[in-house]
Formats: sequence, C-alpha cells, structure tokens
Amino acid sequence: MLIVRPPVVAGQFYDIDPTRLRKQIESAIEKAEGRKKIKGKFNAAVVPHAGYMYSGWVAAYFYSMIEPHSPKNYIILGPNHSLAGSEYAIMKRGLWKTPLGGVTVDEKMADSLLRRCELFEHDVIPHQYEHSIEVQLPFLQYKIGSDFKFVPISIKSETADDTLLDGCRIVGKAIADAIKSSKKSSKEDWLIIASSDFSHYIPEKLAEEVDNYLIKSILKLNEKSFFDRVAERNASVCGFGAIAAAIVAAKELGGKSGKLLKYATSADVSGDTSAVVGYAAVLL
Repeated sequence: MLIVRPPVVAGQFYDIDPTRLRKQIESAIEKAEGRKKIKGKFNAAVVPHAGYMYSGWVAAYFYSMIEPHSPKNYIILGPNHSLAGSEYAIMKRGLWKTPLGGVTVDEKMADSLLRRCELFEHDVIPHQYEHSIEVQLPFLQYKIGSDFKFVPISIKSETADDTLLDGCRIVGKAIADAIKSSKKSSKEDWLIIASSDFSHYIPEKLAEEVDNYLIKSILKLNEKSFFDRVAERNASVCGFGAIAAAIVAAKELGGKSGKLLKYATSADVSGDTSAVVGYAAVLL
C-alpha cells in the first residue's frame, strides 16, 4: 500500500496555492542569482528550513545552482524537532506531497542505507509532522520538476556529545558508501542536503558571532571542531547532527572544504534585531 505523506506546513511556512508558491520561489531565486557563479563539484549543502518569507531567499543561494541537468536524486537530512520516534529515522517508501505535486521516496537507496548502517531504522513517526525536510521539496520541484527521487533521514540532535558525533560519523560514512555503490552500479548521482537553521532567538550581533564561529568549522569540514563549538557556545543550531553527518559524507566522497554562499538573519526581513534566527547556505 502506498504511503502518502501530505504537506503539513503548506500555508504556514510556504504558500499553499501552487501558482503563488511558484512566484514565491521565483522571487527568492531572483534575489540570489546576482551572486558569482561557483566553480567545481560539490557533494552536499547546508540549507535553512524556516518559513520562506524569512529564509527562502537564503536557501535560494543554493537552489539557484540546481539546473534541469542536475542530479535527480537527493538524500535530505533534517533534525527531529519533536524528538518522537527513532534517533536515525529513514522513511523507506512513500509519496511526499506538496502543492506542486508528489515526490517519491527512493526505496532502493533507502534499503541500501538500512543494510549498511544498523543505526538507521525505518520509522515514519519522526517524519509525520517534521517541516525541515518538507520545505526543501518545493524548491527542487520548481527547479527540476517532481520526477526526482529522494530519501528523508531524520536525526535527533539533543546534545552535541561524543555519542551523537560517533553516530553521525557512522551515518555519514554509510551515506557516502551507498552513494558510491549507486554511482558504480547504476551511474546515478546523488546530492546530500543537510537542513538546518542556526542560532535561535538571541540578539542579532550575538547570533552573527556564534554562527560564523560554527560556520568556520563547517567550511573546514571538521565535524569534531563543529560539535565542540556547538557545545562550547551552547549554540541553538537545530540540525547540528544532520550537518555533521553531511560533513563526514562529503569528505568520504572527496570533499576538501566548504564554501559559504550566504549568511543572514531573520532581522534582514523583520527589522527586529532583539531576537533573531540565523540562516546559512553552505556548499560542502
């Protein structure tokens, strides 16, 4: 039986009307297209997941790079905000719907990941109401249509400790191994998206200081330094587990460094600098 996962934040985080949603995404991408073109191959990216009004234009710095000839397969890692269900949860089959249509989970890749890593569990519960992965799909649909496939992975990120870091390293290596195997057997290219926002509800100057301190470790592809800095500053970056796993996978796939495409805060839209959320688009 086909599992259909309906959109749960349409009309809240992004427009529920397909025509208006396309215009919303188009406007965000237009703001990002004036940047310098990035040369070279990348394996992964960190992308924000707040409401499109606030972070969509930052996410567009990454999505403006996606073209019709880009890979049609994506592994999307996101935090588990509700903390329900498994620690490393894969939804291995189903159709995720958005106002722009439905996108199919790639069961073959999901099974490959589940075989390679005992930490992974097939668990629908963490994905039922989680927005961090859902909000990435309309951008991809706008850029390449709805015929791409993806695998959603939810990671609980409560404490940036050694136990979680070890788990993220195991998960990241399993993802890279599965991607290499898929490339070898099926000639399929996969991109990894780590969905995360940065500092939450602190003054803008402090958020910029903390977030840029964290981003420096991400650009060096140093997951240990990144975790240490999250713990040191008690940083409220919600998807630090997803980011760490993506860093490890990117290195396993040959990545040497990262590139910051854009950093901003909610104050750039709201004008309120007293309590902001930080957003970054980073290539790995």
